[in-house]
Amino acid sequence: MVYITSWDDFVERSVQLFRADPESTRYTMKYRHCDGKLVLKVTDNRECLKFKTDQAQDAKKMEKLNNIFFTLMSRGPEADISEVTGKEQMEVQPAKKGRGRKQ
Repeated sequence: MVYITSWDDFVERSVQLFRADPESTRYTMKYRHCDGKLVLKVTDNRECLKFKTDQAQDAKKMEKLNNIFFTLMSRGPEADISEVTGKEQMEVQPAKKGRGRKQ
């Protein structure tokens, strides 16, 4: 089991692994608070992909990967995940001009 250092490569290979065999692919995550390390693992009993990080900013990336896997598991392995991966651009909304008190 070798750790993949590139996040994009890990996500791409994980999605390919799931699409190849959705019935036996598992996705797990393990967080050790004392070390501050997060380990993500995707396996189908033949191939094992692992990603390790200690950066807090990678929590958002993990959330995006969770959304990708939720989409694939609920809609099927052939589902289009482009709307999930492009979600970041939609999250940024313009500031609302309300009728509240000016400061």
